[in-house]
Amino acid sequence: MKILLVDDDPDILAVTAFALQQAGMLVVRANSYGTALGTWRAEQPDLAVLDINLPGGSGFELCAAIRRESRMPILMLTARGEEADLVRALELGADDYLTKPFSPRTLIARVRALLRRAGLEHGNQSEAGELRLDGDALELTIGGARHRVTPLEARLLQLLIANAGQPVATDRILVHVWGHRGGGDRQLLKQLVHRLRQKIGEDPDVARWIETVPSVGYRLRTSQT
Repeated sequence: MKILLVDDDPDILAVTAFALQQAGMLVVRANSYGTALGTWRAEQPDLAVLDINLPGGSGFELCAAIRRESRMPILMLTARGEEADLVRALELGADDYLTKPFSPRTLIARVRALLRRAGLEHGNQSEAGELRLDGDALELTIGGARHRVTPLEARLLQLLIANAGQPVATDRILVHVWGHRGGGDRQLLKQLVHRLRQKIGEDPDVARWIETVPSVGYRLRTSQT
């Protein structure tokens, strides 16, 4: 599942994104009305989590703009507990709301409930071509061959599969795999990719499922021809 997370507080954005990633979700972030709208249109997420107070426009305006084009589930975040805000959010098309401060577990439970309600939650699984990743079982299947993966490897694969065929920037991978303050660096990422290639197979053609894109990052090949 791909989640659009929008908040202008960098610390809240980082902590909340990492919690959702730990729960097996792919997170795309934005910190303003303009970047959020552009990210939503470019990434086509399955669900949006929107803060109300944003630079360039409110979360209410963002909710209304998204709702004009999509029935995607929307969860509103607010530091205010006023009934008027709740009523306005629901009238604009939000599906649920959560008042700050909240625990990551509560947010994850609300997100999963909305996904289930929309018929979108199908477990922590993703696939591209012959590759299928089960993030809960930590298992990668290629054709009929199964390979055990670590949680870090699973998060790397999850991001690459979600962007199959497209290069993913190194910095974006580092944030997704290790989190905002997780200590990942480019050398650790190289080692992680190397281990994954070894697990996938000795055959160089098979091992090149994960392709290095010079000066950019990595790409998951959608074809091995």
